[in-house]
Amino acid sequence: MSEFLLELLSEEIPARMQVRAADDLKRLVVDGLKARGLDVGEARAFSTPRRLTLVIENVPHGSPAISEEKKGPRVGAPEQAVQGFLKSAGLASINDATIVKDEKKGDYYVAKIEKPGRAAPEIIAETVTDVAGKFPWPKSMRWGSIRFTALRDDKGEPVRDDAGSIIEVEDRTRWVRPLQSILCLLGGKVVPLEFVGISSSNETRGHRFLGPGPFKVKSFTDYQEKLQSHHVILDPAKRAAAISEQAHALAKEAKLELVEDEAMMAENAGLTEWPVVLMGAFEKAFLEVPGEVLTTSMKTHQKCFSVRDPKSKNLANKFLLVSNLVAKDGGAQIVSGNEKVIRARLSDAKFFWEQDLKHPLGEMAGKLAHITFHEKLGSQKDRVERIEQLAFELAGACDADPQDARRAAGLCKADLVSEMVGEFPELQGLMGRYYAEHVGTKPEIARALELHYKPKGPTDTVPREDQGDAVACAVALADKLDTLVGFWAIGEKPTGSGDPYQLRRAALGVIRIVLENDLRLPLMGVLEPAISEAEKAIHSRALTDAKKKSGSVAVGHGAAIVEWAGRKVHAGAVDLLSFFADRLKVFLKDQGKRHDLIDAVFSLGGQDDLALIVKRVEALDAFLKTDDGTNLLAGVKRAANILSIEEKKDKKSYAGPYDLALLKEKEEIALAAAIEQVKQDTTSAIQVENFAGAMRALSELRAPVDAFFEKILVNADDKQVRENRLRLLSEIRAATLTVADFSKISG
Repeated sequence: MSEFLLELLSEEIPARMQVRAADDLKRLVVDGLKARGLDVGEARAFSTPRRLTLVIENVPHGSPAISEEKKGPRVGAPEQAVQGFLKSAGLASINDATIVKDEKKGDYYVAKIEKPGRAAPEIIAETVTDVAGKFPWPKSMRWGSIRFTALRDDKGEPVRDDAGSIIEVEDRTRWVRPLQSILCLLGGKVVPLEFVGISSSNETRGHRFLGPGPFKVKSFTDYQEKLQSHHVILDPAKRAAAISEQAHALAKEAKLELVEDEAMMAENAGLTEWPVVLMGAFEKAFLEVPGEVLTTSMKTHQKCFSVRDPKSKNLANKFLLVSNLVAKDGGAQIVSGNEKVIRARLSDAKFFWEQDLKHPLGEMAGKLAHITFHEKLGSQKDRVERIEQLAFELAGACDADPQDARRAAGLCKADLVSEMVGEFPELQGLMGRYYAEHVGTKPEIARALELHYKPKGPTDTVPREDQGDAVACAVALADKLDTLVGFWAIGEKPTGSGDPYQLRRAALGVIRIVLENDLRLPLMGVLEPAISEAEKAIHSRALTDAKKKSGSVAVGHGAAIVEWAGRKVHAGAVDLLSFFADRLKVFLKDQGKRHDLIDAVFSLGGQDDLALIVKRVEALDAFLKTDDGTNLLAGVKRAANILSIEEKKDKKSYAGPYDLALLKEKEEIALAAAIEQVKQDTTSAIQVENFAGAMRALSELRAPVDAFFEKILVNADDKQVRENRLRLLSEIRAATLTVADFSKISG
């Protein structure tokens, strides 16, 4: 067993591509080696701005010889089938095949194929060149002089023309940046290979400026140690850790603290092989601009970190930069250069801030009419008007002032036309809050302009009613529901291959806001009128556009209507509610809840109150973990199975009332009495949303159900008694349906 070491050294690889490239290199090479019969040990991949490195342990000396049999066509088969068999088996003649006797199906040919083992260096060279030639870079380039290479057939043999000369074609191999060298070792020895005119060796280079020159290596340990001495930290995690350690130390020395940013740490680790953190400064006048703006500007344009006062948390007029050099002047020139650029960038940001303050948010909101939200859904102004109406209607559920919710919704997208958000789109919402605060807008309205975008992801927080953000809750819900309703109305739904409008995230945002605030919000009452109005608006817009184009048009319009919970509703609303159910399953499953229990609750029909659904699921989950719950589930399923079999056999349903007069045995009489009592108790409990109480009531069925199945023969000889007992079983099912559809529960 030997160690395999590969390094591909090139010009600077974009930081955003490095981690993915290292993972791809490991996956593709390991898979390629295994596919060629070389079973290898642990593989590790690393990346720096200039190199991709792979080390694999326990590589065998070669692949084992393989002997296998390939079944061919029957004896006497058409010549075309025989020739195809010979080609696939690599045989020169059918005489080289063995005939196997088969009296039933007829004799057939079998080829015995012997595949000799191959040496590991040969397999590695073939795999590396194959992987490098097909490497999945998001973007790549060609460089240097045009190269020509031999055209090869399926077996890798050169293709010749009629004169016997090898046919050459232009080599179109690409790499992310010009490749400089290939280090390829197995057990300390060079594995000979060539790629894009570069031959492998045991030599590499260190840091572009700090490394003293090329050096040779014998193993991965030797390679890593020599890289370190040549000012290259191979592991990106260690480079990020070095940046963090230096940054915290410099900030502490200045009696400040670092504004943490893990993404920036990782990006700077991808920009440097030997990171050196330095501190610069800018004029205090820039601190008049919101701190988030300064941080975003320095991060976006210069990849610099902000620092702040540890007590007040206010930004300081200093920043941290990450250099890839150990400068002779201690970094003074590097800092000076960065300060000039930072000063120019912050001047731009300050100008944007001052210009925006000259225009009230209401004025900005008026300009939204000139920004298209979606071709079929109108402008941002149209969108805001819909959000205003929804926020007003949802305010009561969020315990918010309806007029405040309407006002906040009317301003929630206004900052999209600001200079600042035009330069830094990631500041949308936040800038709206600052501009609102600047003119003395009510705090809860100002905060709503920022918070209505939340949650932006699964780990982000949601606006909390109990933290004074009821208005933000209403606007956040309205914003997300309008997005879902609008795109549903135009048929732009998520698919297995994509979700370009992030509708899954919007639905999850609604779910989290509702559940984390324990809001009572029956969704159908919101979705049905909203989607109906959306379709009318879309239809009206289509008519207007068509008239503009042709002068006159006739367009039909009619929404599909279906029945839901005993009433007629828009089919799109039912479909969207089903989408919420699917998202709720995913959300609860991530929290350790069983998705089949959600199905069991949704199957009751008319379930659109997310908070109540979750409470039912939690109560059902707790009940099924008890002995009573487990045994009752088994009994209910047994009753359902018997009913299914007998109804299928008799070709009729046994749903309906049973005849008390036909109940003779004490066990069936007791079960009938228990069913009636449980129906009353569960219904009463559910009416007051006491789901735990409903489960306790349901547990009273366990003993009579067990006794019934133990003592009573359902399929009695007397036809009337048999059918009555089957109706009694259907009543067990009916009793449990007051709580959940037990047929949907696994187990």
